Amino acid sequence: MTPIGTPGASGGFKAPATTRVDWVDYAKGICIVMVVMMHSVLGVELAAGETGFMHVVVAFAKPFRIPDFFLISGLFLPLVIDRDWRTYLDRKVVHFAYFYVLWVTIQFGFKAPAFAAETSWRDAGLLYLGSFIEPFGTLWFIYLLPIFFVVTKSTRRFPPLAIWMVAAALETARIATGWTAIDEFCARFVYFYSGYLFAPYVFALSDRARNHPALALAALAAWALINAGMVALGASEWKVVSLVLGFTGACAIIVMGTLLARAHWLKLLRFCGEHSIVIYLGFFLPMAATRTLLLRTGIIPDIGTMSLIVTIAGVLGSLAIWQAALRLHANFLFERPDAFWIAPKKAGARLQAAE
Repeated sequence: MTPIGTPGASGGFKAPATTRVDWVDYAKGICIVMVVMMHSVLGVELAAGETGFMHVVVAFAKPFRIPDFFLISGLFLPLVIDRDWRTYLDRKVVHFAYFYVLWVTIQFGFKAPAFAAETSWRDAGLLYLGSFIEPFGTLWFIYLLPIFFVVTKSTRRFPPLAIWMVAAALETARIATGWTAIDEFCARFVYFYSGYLFAPYVFALSDRARNHPALALAALAAWALINAGMVALGASEWKVVSLVLGFTGACAIIVMGTLLARAHWLKLLRFCGEHSIVIYLGFFLPMAATRTLLLRTGIIPDIGTMSLIVTIAGVLGSLAIWQAALRLHANFLFERPDAFWIAPKKAGARLQAAE
């Protein structure tokens, strides 16, 4: 993953060759763990037919879990958006398309027998082909990212504020066509574009949190109470309110990541952030296997505890799959082979969420 610098005093960006942004990795780590948690908890609860204490955590994170991930994904786009179209498409479209096609095929390979048993192998094959139109399962995030990258570069000649206002209006419009790509684009593009458009302000927020940790902690406490209250009241789903909670929650995760980086705590969380897309691609298998094992054996009767174990298994299991792939020389699972590059390859290029 290419290291990224922080904004300079002029509002531009520096990109030193040997430095990563620590708080970004922490923030991404928080986000990816919350994403795995959501799928793990809801999957266990659906299969068990009851909810556990982890349901409260998932509900608390819902307003900001995905908004923060997309905001961070757009954060470093100012560094690369001026590239020629060939290089840009290689890094921002072909890159994600390769991993989407590969991991849709892998996931489908595990699920196809069950699909075929319910209908037929013909219908299962059609469902596989349809996954390139309707994003498959957990992979909709990397299906949507290339679209965001292309739309942002294509609209550079339009007034940025006008684009942001249209994006915000789309979020509040609650578009529901039934096509995930369209619906999620309308609901999420405003956060991605905000990461791109307001990157200097995001870094400035992190700098203030790092310099004033006590004030940052107080602000986090106030945010947590407000967010929890809005979720409990059901107001977090209201129009405009959801947009505000999405942005405030994203800011809270940025501040939280900054404070963790400042204190050098929970370095495993930072490691997860550095490899967030590795986890995103691979967590479905250990998650599903652990859930099935626990539900069938009944050795963990508490649904909340079971959900927590499945979440941990999803995160650690995906990292174990990645390490096993590297040791077995199956690097193509997490690194794009040379044959799938359409522009000159960067030295040391690896799977990455953003440059």
